[in-house]
Amino acid sequence: MTKKVIFITAAAGAMGKSQAIRFAKNDYKVFLTDVDKNKLKKIESELKTKYPDISSDHLDVRSEELWKKSIDKCLSEFGYVDVLCNNAGANYRTGFDDQSIEMWEKIISIGLTGAFLGIKAVVKTMKKKGGVIINLGSLATVKGSDSSPGYSAQKMGLIGLTKSAALAYAKYKIRCNIVSPGHVDTPFIRSNNEYSPNDWSTSIDNPKNYQNRLNKIPLGKFLTPDDISKTVLFLCSENASMITGENLLVDGGAALS
Repeated sequence: MTKKVIFITAAAGAMGKSQAIRFAKNDYKVFLTDVDKNKLKKIESELKTKYPDISSDHLDVRSEELWKKSIDKCLSEFGYVDVLCNNAGANYRTGFDDQSIEMWEKIISIGLTGAFLGIKAVVKTMKKKGGVIINLGSLATVKGSDSSPGYSAQKMGLIGLTKSAALAYAKYKIRCNIVSPGHVDTPFIRSNNEYSPNDWSTSIDNPKNYQNRLNKIPLGKFLTPDDISKTVLFLCSENASMITGENLLVDGGAALS
């Protein structure tokens, strides 16, 4: 049988890499994209030692032109796109008073506009024989926060975008869902990087911050990227063939409190 193809954004991040490994293990061809060319090439080389059907392309999800280029390259090499995972995101952990318009626009343009452009780019192909689109949410899809108005707006905006896409493309057998992780131990909440700045006051390297987050998880432990990639694989499988337009929380019960 012809292998299915998954197209992953932010593949150099912990979530994207976990998805790449899990889908490759399940006999998918994997097309990796990221804005960081060096990290992308490193992960591609690492995965190719075990999985031959791996390719990649540089992609800044804010660019409609680059989306087209990356989708075209994927089609040229693998023939189709069965699954799109929109992982790219950004956050600045500041309240209203300190969040600048530049911060706001970066968060929205990467996490929400980027997902919109990705859906637009991929459905032209998926209309031929169907497919699955996964948008990456967070607890912010269901819970408000004063730590970043941009992040809350972006993640809640994904709800509307996902439901709209699910309705618009159901007739083409294209399903669109959100996977919303809770507190996942990744560099996004540990490290200081361009798209998710952290310092001692926000990083979970700070034992106080680590314990505060842990206390919010009723099941008593942080999630891992593998917890999320397992859920993504399920939503892309035939076992989830009648699930579309939904927001699936994977949070250890954190949204309950």
